[in-house]
Amino acid sequence: MNDTSDANGRNGRSDADAYADAYADTDAEGAGRHTGATDPWRPRPERSADIPAVRRIHLAAFEEAGEADLVDALRRDPAAWLPGFSYVAEAPDGTLAAHALLTRCYVDDVPAVALAPCAVLPAHQKRGAGSAVIRALLEAARAAGERTAIVLGHPPYYPRFGFAPATARFGILPPQPWPDEAFLALPLDGGTPPRGTVRYADAFGIN
Repeated sequence: MNDTSDANGRNGRSDADAYADAYADTDAEGAGRHTGATDPWRPRPERSADIPAVRRIHLAAFEEAGEADLVDALRRDPAAWLPGFSYVAEAPDGTLAAHALLTRCYVDDVPAVALAPCAVLPAHQKRGAGSAVIRALLEAARAAGERTAIVLGHPPYYPRFGFAPATARFGILPPQPWPDEAFLALPLDGGTPPRGTVRYADAFGIN
């Protein structure tokens, strides 16, 4: 994402490369879903007391502090931050295992939400914590009347939530030349998403 030192242009690499690396770390988590009879994860909206733990999740999940810094920068931006759209997943012992965030973006001038960053503590990866928190967050956005969610992420992972290629399926264009298979959209209301170019919050540094 962007450089405050965020993942955008990390080590001089492209945004698409940085995103792909970042999401590969956490998206692979969903490949091995929890198979127990009862889902052990308890997703819920973030509370103010959770903020330090959320930062620790991102610091542990990624090699650099980019995603943790990005979450903090988005918190400070009232045009981007959407109260109630920062979700965590509690482990059975009450500790926080995962975090997922939706912030305001636009498709041309039509409001949408961007799913990023998402992270899972390494000790809880490949156990379904990431899937649980993302599903709960998307359902919260749906219930709140949001129409369209956008994500740039690991192609084998996000279709399980209903995401599909944004450009090929919906005519939604990325702000940069990202791989078609990794730039995805989800119509939260079951309708037809708006066509146009996605504009992210300034903290992403990618418009």
